[in-house]
Amino acid sequence: MAQIVGKYVHVKSENLDDYFKTVGVPYIARKMMGASNPTMEITKSEDEKWTITISTVFRTVVYSFKLGEDYEETMPGAVLKCNTTLDGNIMTTKCISPDKSETTRTYVFNDDGLTLNYKHHNSQKEAVRYYKRQ
Repeated sequence: MAQIVGKYVHVKSENLDDYFKTVGVPYIARKMMGASNPTMEITKSEDEKWTITISTVFRTVVYSFKLGEDYEETMPGAVLKCNTTLDGNIMTTKCISPDKSETTRTYVFNDDGLTLNYKHHNSQKEAVRYYKRQ
């Protein structure tokens, strides 16, 4: 099993602008996010709380959760209801927005880094971000 806890640096993205457009991210924010090269840090505390911190020049987003427990993620203009599970090297976060649309982030870990797959279930739009372990 690949190690999950650690630091990662963004390498490349696929279909990110189209995905963010579908989920309602405004034009300027989409362009800024698409042009950014975020770093990601994943930690796990002794009490089994996971934290994923994604940092760019523009902002830092922090997700904290316990596996299998419902929690909220605050995004600009919306609060999402989420739940994260872990199955081997795959961590999956499912979120439902106030308009009842569902999105999934799937983190697939390997020895070199991770692949982060985004999926918007209502439209079937998908995007991928690739990260290398630091």
